Amino acid sequence: MFPIRDHNPSRRPALVTYTLIGLNIAVFLAMWPSYSNEAAISGIYMEWAMIPVRLSSGEGFHTVITSMFMHGGFMHIAGNMLFLWIFGDNLEDEMGHVKFLGFYLMSGIAAAFAQYIVFPSSWIPMVGASGAIAGVMGGYLLLFPRAKVDVLFIFIIFFKVIPFPAWIMLGLWFALQLFGGFGTGGDGGVAYLAHIGGFIAGVILAIPEWRRLGGKEYWALTHGHPPHTQARYKFQQSRIPVVKRRK
Repeated sequence: MFPIRDHNPSRRPALVTYTLIGLNIAVFLAMWPSYSNEAAISGIYMEWAMIPVRLSSGEGFHTVITSMFMHGGFMHIAGNMLFLWIFGDNLEDEMGHVKFLGFYLMSGIAAAFAQYIVFPSSWIPMVGASGAIAGVMGGYLLLFPRAKVDVLFIFIIFFKVIPFPAWIMLGLWFALQLFGGFGTGGDGGVAYLAHIGGFIAGVILAIPEWRRLGGKEYWALTHGHPPHTQARYKFQQSRIPVVKRRK
């Protein structure tokens, strides 16, 4: 189950969102030759990934930023960039380019420190843009709780796309992070605490923008939907003729 698009078109080009996607892909491609060399990739992680114990010793604070642009594999970056592409453009559309960039980076920093506070002695490197993107999702939830998001469900041998209100899709995602972070102790190779911290930070950081738009009056005006015409998608009809069953 994962989202593939929303019905919330942007009114202007999302330059920062596309630039962030491009930077993440560029860093991933630059690291690609090292993934097959354990010594090389370990050296890169030791220098540029966020390792909590390094912060505890008073060094490596630059990694709070650099780790946001590193990923552990193809599926890792593909999933993160998909979420950023779906939800980032709308926040950038409302906030403006510069404000959105600051919002994104602050969400990522908050996510990193949420993971650090719980595991300050950990030697496990943390990489990925998911903490910052979780912040984007939190801000999206505050501004567009009822925007439609198409979610692809794959059931072994068939699939179906179902549109959900953003608050259901994002709420379910957040609940899964809570379960992963607290139900399993957060020890499964996924930085659930960073996701939780980034999401909460995103909601808090988006409050000034929500108030600028009118706060509760904005919600009353839009009913939680985007403040403009939503996109409508139509799936291509099958050319296979339908044969009715005989009585």
